[in-house]
Amino acid sequence: MPPIAQELADTLSLGSLLDEVRRRFGSYELVDHWTQGEFHHDVVIRISSEDRSLPGAVLVVATNCNAGVKETLFFDTIPDRDALWHWRCPHVNDFSGTLPAILARAVTSHWFDPCDLLVSNARSELREEFRERQEGGGWQMNRSARGTGQK
Repeated sequence: MPPIAQELADTLSLGSLLDEVRRRFGSYELVDHWTQGEFHHDVVIRISSEDRSLPGAVLVVATNCNAGVKETLFFDTIPDRDALWHWRCPHVNDFSGTLPAILARAVTSHWFDPCDLLVSNARSELREEFRERQEGGGWQMNRSARGTGQK
């Protein structure tokens, strides 16, 4: 049987992963949701369980824009968003900080180097006039387009 980080990652979708967490461990708390560019989400949850198969109480689930699980990471404490991205892409000067120990990690077939999302010519589904660079890299809707329904 694979370690729990891989078992949860292998559900391949965020909804299925959360269902599996609930089924196996009971309740969880949604702590935060971070986006980096259009195509990366980090969902931070705290699992309320004394189950010894859990490497840590905090699970970060990295997904693509379609909620496909790319990576799972277990920690004892909630990591800082910038520290997590500094660990992923240490060459990006916008990110800094020290990440708590990663207690378990798994990746899926959806995984690819997240630093590829940060380059200046990264793919975007937003038209140029409606996007701006996010701190650290990646594209986000610009202020003038927010709330207009434009893409």
